[in-house]
Amino acid sequence: MGGLAVLAKEAGHRVTGCDANVYPPMSTQLAAQGIELIQGFGPEQIALEPDLYVIGNVVSRGNPLIEEIMNRGLPFVSGPQWIGDHILRDRWVLAVAGTHGKTTTSAMLTWILEDAGYAPGFLIGGVPMNFGVSARMQGDKESIFFVIEADEYDTAFFDKRSKFVHYHAKTAILNNLEYDHADIFPDLGAIETQFHHLVRTVPGIGRVVVNADQASLQRVLQRGCWSEQEGFGDSDAADWRMKQYEDGSFDVIFRGEVAGHVQWQLTGQHNRHNALAAIAAARHVGVPVAQAAASLARFENVKRRMEVRGVVNGITVFDDFAHHPTAIATTVGGLRQKIGKATRILAVLEPRSNTMKLGAMKEALPASLEQADLVFGYGSEATLGWSLGAALAPLGQVASAYDDIDTLVAAIVQAARPGDQILVMSNGGFGGIHAKILAALPQ
Repeated sequence: MGGLAVLAKEAGHRVTGCDANVYPPMSTQLAAQGIELIQGFGPEQIALEPDLYVIGNVVSRGNPLIEEIMNRGLPFVSGPQWIGDHILRDRWVLAVAGTHGKTTTSAMLTWILEDAGYAPGFLIGGVPMNFGVSARMQGDKESIFFVIEADEYDTAFFDKRSKFVHYHAKTAILNNLEYDHADIFPDLGAIETQFHHLVRTVPGIGRVVVNADQASLQRVLQRGCWSEQEGFGDSDAADWRMKQYEDGSFDVIFRGEVAGHVQWQLTGQHNRHNALAAIAAARHVGVPVAQAAASLARFENVKRRMEVRGVVNGITVFDDFAHHPTAIATTVGGLRQKIGKATRILAVLEPRSNTMKLGAMKEALPASLEQADLVFGYGSEATLGWSLGAALAPLGQVASAYDDIDTLVAAIVQAARPGDQILVMSNGGFGGIHAKILAALPQ
């Protein structure tokens, strides 16, 4: 919604917004764009007399401002429908869907197109460091291309379809598909149905770039696909594969032939797969594979994706958005691959997502953190509805759980020693814990 606000302002509208709790980097981006942000959902905001209310999916019935809007019969629309009707119409949309890696893959794809001179517009659920903003209409020239992070979460309280059906992609990446969003989807099959709906919106001249390793996505395609298909991954059936090297670089292999080489600083198998998908999608709009691969050498990742927040006395503090067990495992594993076995990883986790709060993934947490040397969890049973300490118990004495952030910071600082890598993982602000750790570490 913050990125959508930026696009609306760039399109010439006066934009204001409200939310219960906005934190960096989105809060700072909105301030830099001159977008007024109001704290809370008070009905008195009706006095602003906007021409249209654009509603995000975190707002539900019973919200005082929504009730006032509806009682007065004022015009409102969902965010995804607004962008579909007003921004994406007549654009070549490249949509990136999947349980994991949407933000990073969208940022990679946008950067590849930018580096190739395509000047794309984009809307990404994070801030790509190559651009410094999460959204723009287009680059330094008029462009028909637009990259959008295509979320499967529902659209709004009045539209329970997934957001991505509003985007009408011509190029669609299906990055992966696992069970998530336990608050709205009863099982994996329900999510597969939504991805099937996405595939139905891609035209015959379009292309679906799909993870060939995942049975869930193969089931989606078996339900019908009317577009060109290209698969990526490690499967022998994949069109796009890779040859990896010890330094993290890799050759891009397209249908058995080496087509490019990626030499970069990113870690983890998940990011290499993200890169394959982005390269494949860029090829659909004319970017040569070798050129796309070379562009990724200058890709600077996304804020809150293994972002170094500071180094004190040889101790590095990272910020990462990982909150699903699969993402946690790949993030910890990627860091382990980069630093080796001799350096300690102190994993700090806040299970904050709706899926986590419902306890749907708690049994998978210990395995996702097993490559960390010490694990610190944050969350009370009153907030979560389940015991984080009990969930982490299979890890033994290397894991501990806290319900007070200052006590948590003190425990981390006491355990840390020079050379350690402190990996903080949450999809929220986490009470500003990164700055608190850095301030408390002995100089």
